[in-house]
Amino acid sequence: MANHKSAAKRARQTVRKEAINTRRKSRVRTSEKSLVKALSEKNLKALPELLKSFTSEIAKAAGRGVLKKQMISRKISRLSTRVHAALNSK
Repeated sequence: MANHKSAAKRARQTVRKEAINTRRKSRVRTSEKSLVKALSEKNLKALPELLKSFTSEIAKAAGRGVLKKQMISRKISRLSTRVHAALNSK
């Protein structure tokens, strides 16, 4: 329990921020899973749109400081390589 007014406010803010960051991470994971699922099912029509939405979600998370920039860069690179390989191997 916080002893100062400012510490209590900071604790409330932290709870709010944790919830927001958890939601952001969850959205990123969900979009990544849907992209990987489409890759494994060879759903070529959905791949470009899913890659675009995944890239957007993960970039937003990195911009807010939820995820590290190098990690998102690595994920985008690896997944886009897989998507382009799947699209070119028609």
